[in-house]
Amino acid sequence: MSLKFTLVNGVEEIAEVAQLAAEIWREYYVSIITIEQIDYMIGKYQTVPAIKDQIHHQNYEYFLIQQDGSTVVGYLSVRQEGVKLFLSKFYIGKEHRGRGYASQAMALLEELCKDRNLSNIWLTVNRNNESSIAVYKKKGFRTIREEVSDIGNGFIMDDYIMEKEIPGH
Repeated sequence: MSLKFTLVNGVEEIAEVAQLAAEIWREYYVSIITIEQIDYMIGKYQTVPAIKDQIHHQNYEYFLIQQDGSTVVGYLSVRQEGVKLFLSKFYIGKEHRGRGYASQAMALLEELCKDRNLSNIWLTVNRNNESSIAVYKKKGFRTIREEVSDIGNGFIMDDYIMEKEIPGH
């Protein structure tokens, strides 16, 4: 199945990302972190105002991921940082997982890197998020360090920093 990656610009697209985030995060992360932390993180990072701020003031680019050009299956967000691309968010809805979409998303990210002459893609992933870690390893990422971040309200993020070199760079 072919995916289409649509750059998020308009208010309706931002609202669609925020709605997807709330659904996916509450379904997926409940086995990894508390619902209180999920709600806090959605409020801080994935509401319409937060996403608007990231796009307009923090140089993030959001993409809706559509199957066959119509059905929205997920979203991703990136930010160029020097010679590296930070993969901030990559989420696929539960009913669409396991269909090879990560491979198509990685192809898009590698193409962005090649077009922009970037050397690496990096990301943070919760240390208990075993299924995502396995996908990233399969796609050529390696763990380069651990990081614990205080995100406020008594919550922390306990993550691995993973990185992938872009071939031919």
